[in-house]
Amino acid sequence: MKKLMLAGLVAVLGFAPVFALAQAQAEEKILVGQVLSVDQSGTQLTLKDGTTLLTPPGATLRPGALQEGTLVVAMYREQENGDKVLTRLSLRKSEPAPATPSESPKRSE
Repeated sequence: MKKLMLAGLVAVLGFAPVFALAQAQAEEKILVGQVLSVDQSGTQLTLKDGTTLLTPPGATLRPGALQEGTLVVAMYREQENGDKVLTRLSLRKSEPAPATPSESPKRSE
């Protein structure tokens, strides 16, 4: 009986570090912004608001995939050191600009 209880305790304690790691992971956040630049290595994306996003280790952005002004939706996790590491990145279609009065169609009377 003692061996069974000891085995159960070891099994529970064995999962404790995994549970603690899951709790320690940062919450995923979402951000919408316009691309300012992508660094030469393809690992750092800077948005026009000054936010810098990093690709996960081993990942890079394809050269030319993002142009300045491209609207993106970024999901990221903020690390303990303040780095914002991308978890997902997608392009967002720009909304059409509203028509100005000079562009409105004119009616014939």
